[in-house]
Amino acid sequence: MPVFDINKLVYLDGGMGTMLQAAGLTAGESPEDWNITRPEEILAVQKAYFAAGSDIVCCNTFGANALKYHGRFSVEETVSAAVRIAREAAGGDRSKKIALDIGPTGRLLKPAGDLSFDVAYDAFARQVCAGAQGADLAVIETMSDTMELKAAVLAVRENSDLPVIATVALGEDGKLLTGADIECVAALLESLRVDAMGFNCGLGPDRMLEYVRRLVKATDMPIVVKPNAGMPSVVGGKTVFSVGPGEFSLRVEELVEAGARIVGGCCGTTPEHIAAVTGRLKNSRTPPPPVRGVKKTVVSGGVSAVELKSGEGLVIGERINPTGKKRLKEAFLAGDTAYVLREAVGQVEAGAKILDVNCGVPGIDEAAVLDSVVQSVQSVVTAPLQIDTSDPAALERALRHVNGKALVNSVNGKRESMDCVFPLVSRYGGTMVALCLDEDGIPATADGRLAVARKILVEGRRYGFTEKDFVFDALTLAVSADPNAASVTIETVRRLTDELKVNTVLGVSNVSFGLPDRAALNNAMYTLACRAGLSAAIANPSAIAASGDEAAFDVLTGRDPNCARWIASRAAVPTARPAAAAEKSADPLSEMILSVKRGLKTDAGAAAASLLAAGTEPMKVVQEGIVPALEEVGRGFEAGSVFLPQLLMAADAAGAAFEAVKAALGGGTGGGVSKGRPVVLATVKGDIHDIGKNIVRALLENYGFNVIDLGRDVSPEEVVAAAEKSGAMLVGLSALMTTTVGAMAETVALVKARLPDCRTCVGGAVVTAEYAKSIGADFYAKDAMRTVRIAEAVIG
Repeated sequence: MPVFDINKLVYLDGGMGTMLQAAGLTAGESPEDWNITRPEEILAVQKAYFAAGSDIVCCNTFGANALKYHGRFSVEETVSAAVRIAREAAGGDRSKKIALDIGPTGRLLKPAGDLSFDVAYDAFARQVCAGAQGADLAVIETMSDTMELKAAVLAVRENSDLPVIATVALGEDGKLLTGADIECVAALLESLRVDAMGFNCGLGPDRMLEYVRRLVKATDMPIVVKPNAGMPSVVGGKTVFSVGPGEFSLRVEELVEAGARIVGGCCGTTPEHIAAVTGRLKNSRTPPPPVRGVKKTVVSGGVSAVELKSGEGLVIGERINPTGKKRLKEAFLAGDTAYVLREAVGQVEAGAKILDVNCGVPGIDEAAVLDSVVQSVQSVVTAPLQIDTSDPAALERALRHVNGKALVNSVNGKRESMDCVFPLVSRYGGTMVALCLDEDGIPATADGRLAVARKILVEGRRYGFTEKDFVFDALTLAVSADPNAASVTIETVRRLTDELKVNTVLGVSNVSFGLPDRAALNNAMYTLACRAGLSAAIANPSAIAASGDEAAFDVLTGRDPNCARWIASRAAVPTARPAAAAEKSADPLSEMILSVKRGLKTDAGAAAASLLAAGTEPMKVVQEGIVPALEEVGRGFEAGSVFLPQLLMAADAAGAAFEAVKAALGGGTGGGVSKGRPVVLATVKGDIHDIGKNIVRALLENYGFNVIDLGRDVSPEEVVAAAEKSGAMLVGLSALMTTTVGAMAETVALVKARLPDCRTCVGGAVVTAEYAKSIGADFYAKDAMRTVRIAEAVIG
């Protein structure tokens, strides 16, 4: 029996941490410890939520993963106790469901952070194994990074049979901390086959409305909302939330009218808030809107999603594929990642919307290399990837670690191929490129190719796939060998589009094999295919474009027998040279600037070293190269055109260039590279989240500031002592938990009392400009880049 009915509203509980804080939980004390030390308090909260009308109540396990929980007991002890308490709160009523609550680790995953996917997965898996037996479902919530979200979902799926609700915490800009937009999150979670998705924490109910409306357009899964009771502020020395039960219920009703099906509350909400919601909605005469079918074919990376549409002919960059590319083969054999990354960046800059990644070179461990290249490429570009391999082990490893919902190239109508690929995509998610061939080879007619496509669709339905999970390759053959080849392909594209209502893809360059001026023929083929409904072309983005060359059309449509007129007319046309990797600038300083902006760490360091070896003054490298490059990337981040992973990779690239400068100056950070007195950073007492602070530290250091990082769970006294000893002009404080913002207020007050000349800057997911002002902080930093600007203003 399903845990919830998508045709009815389902009611979740409200906040737990703020309720325990009101019951006496102190700063720095683990809420999960109370499962054993004060179980009666947990039981009382959960009974109150059931009494308020909650259908599902979460166990007190939000922070009970081994990377985050450092309390007095083992993960297994505290999770088991939490499940027992929640089951007792349900009182034997099986209609009352309890959920294993899974929150984030508090750390950022690679490449943006230092935590590996597999370590994060293991922490979540341990938590799931400890609580799965007694829970009815799993609720994964407050996620701010798509890679961590994926690790948590897989941990539940692979270690239990629990249904999964997954929610993310959006910023004011409607994106995750790492830059992912709503459509990107929807593509990933739908592909991983969670049971419901949505938003929690981060925002009040009024701010979630526009994002629910967007999510409804992106998925047909049940949508979950768990807003905060507004945002926190300090009144009379206490942290309070701005939205009371009446207003909260009114706003939640608006979210339901917009399409939400599963509703509850997060930070600051109480049983009174939930009772107001259930009372209002259970008495509402307006039924929830019907779930609408969303039939979009979508792939995603770590930041955004790309929809494939008939006739658009978006370009899938083909340059990271060693077939016919000697230099790329050498790069794979030599482990030359820098060359591969230049290819990736160059293709995106040339217009590719998706990048094909193929590492099939004899003599290498393809699974290891493909996995590494996928992660490296995604550290410098935001475009979704097409995983291109015929090795099942390599495909599984890459799919497990790819950030987002990838294209999988490819499956075909052979039984062996479908039996291999379908289970992997069902497990890890993806959209499949399906080749219209089977055990009998490539059919000579469009009828034959459509028959194969139908066979693939029928078999795919056994795994839960529908038309939107496939992009069909009509297959391109050389017209030099068969004058009807292009015509059959174009007819197949048209009929796949019109009859089967599916998206299509072509590797267009095969059509011109053996003929002169291949680029013109390829472009003509691309144009014809787009007119027939082509969704995507696998091509060199620097060389593909719509063509109006009628002579080329004559070749492809069979009106030029034996291609004779084409060959004669092209005899004097020079053969086009394939585009190489992104060309390096002739100006070494410009080359270094470009490498920093692109986040190419190896290239940036090498370019800086080359400049210095040629006699360029070290500070010229800094002032005319590194700093302007970082400034441009920073402005892009502030404008929303550059996202956090790219910002951090640019900072790393700048760091590599800085290292070359430091070496030229004789080591250290002398010679004017470091900017003035230090900045002290800390996550406040009771808060063990490092994400925001670590991002700030990386940017400040790579902008040349001297940073003293005190770590996490730092007392006000420790912060003041470090600032006083170092002579710091600026203290930066981070808090990601509503239960610890009080410690932030204490720290700010102590700094102002003891060090009146030292400025304070505060930030974090639960901190607002209004809250910063209410606690007397000098500055509010909405993101890491803003902290850099503040440091520049204070320190200079």
